[in-house]
Amino acid sequence: MHNSYWYYALLILSIILFGFILFKKRNTQTLFLLLTMIGMGYIIETIIFNFLGSYEYNPNFIKHNTFYDSNLGAFVSNAFSLPVVATLIATFHLSWIWMVLFSGIFVGIEWLFLKLHIYSHNWWRLEHTGFGLPFYFAISRVYHKWILQPSNGLKHNWLLYLIIGSLSASAHILPVIFFANRIYSPGWFENSGRDSIAFADIFYLCDSLFYCLMSKLNWKMKWSKYILAGLVMYAVNQVLIGVGILHSLVWWDQPYYVGLSLLLILITEIVDKRLSKLPYIEDS
Repeated sequence: MHNSYWYYALLILSIILFGFILFKKRNTQTLFLLLTMIGMGYIIETIIFNFLGSYEYNPNFIKHNTFYDSNLGAFVSNAFSLPVVATLIATFHLSWIWMVLFSGIFVGIEWLFLKLHIYSHNWWRLEHTGFGLPFYFAISRVYHKWILQPSNGLKHNWLLYLIIGSLSASAHILPVIFFANRIYSPGWFENSGRDSIAFADIFYLCDSLFYCLMSKLNWKMKWSKYILAGLVMYAVNQVLIGVGILHSLVWWDQPYYVGLSLLLILITEIVDKRLSKLPYIEDS
């Protein structure tokens, strides 16, 4: 059980740090930046962790599936802790020295987890972490400037996609991990957990794009978007069940994802408008 304590400590410290950031800044831009960096973290983890098998975590959160357990470890470390620090760096305009310092801290944490045998490398190395993190932190500063100077162009749409992607991925994948409400079986990997999460990643990347595109439609009857979104989600689920990829295991599984699609359409439209209208706020 000691495995979990280290991951809980990292999670709690990250929550406290983000609470401090929100307390100091008290603006919507800060929350949007965190969600943007979480969205980036999910995309990076989809590529290097889920599909390329870069490393493995052993937080001992989930007993019934080792890959789900590893995926939660990746979430705590790379899809939450790193985005929180990236948000801190960007919102407080910290210099490259701080980026290098925080990169070194995370390399140290990674080394410690390796020594504790609660984390292991496949082809990944500590040098990859040390080299990549300064660029990840630098990207957060770029995104922060985009958020502070809203537009309706490619920058705006990319930010919107990352923000909605962070919400869609969390709401889609975490129930699968914690409640085993569904399994995907595309046959890409021998490990059933990895196979399921890999397909769930592709699913969330696609449905996030769908929600963003739907938010751009200016229909007179706005409620028709919700009907269409619900019908599309239901139809996609039925097709996946029909071809043997989706196995729905609990009664609430399909209603949950249909309802989630309606909620995400609503959130997408709200975020889209907020990103377009956020006034420039000079940080103190």
